[in-house]
Amino acid sequence: MATYKCFKCGKKITNTKLQKRFLCPNCGSKIFYKPRKYTAKIKAV
Repeated sequence: MATYKCFKCGKKITNTKLQKRFLCPNCGSKIFYKPRKYTAKIKAV
């Protein structure tokens, strides 16, 4: 199950709540992002 985060209010939303309309149930925003669990550091050569 994928989880998204609202860009405006910052609340976590699961994809089951977003099946019909891609709108935040808390604030009504349409902009989401998928939070990453870790960041990969790349060393420049």
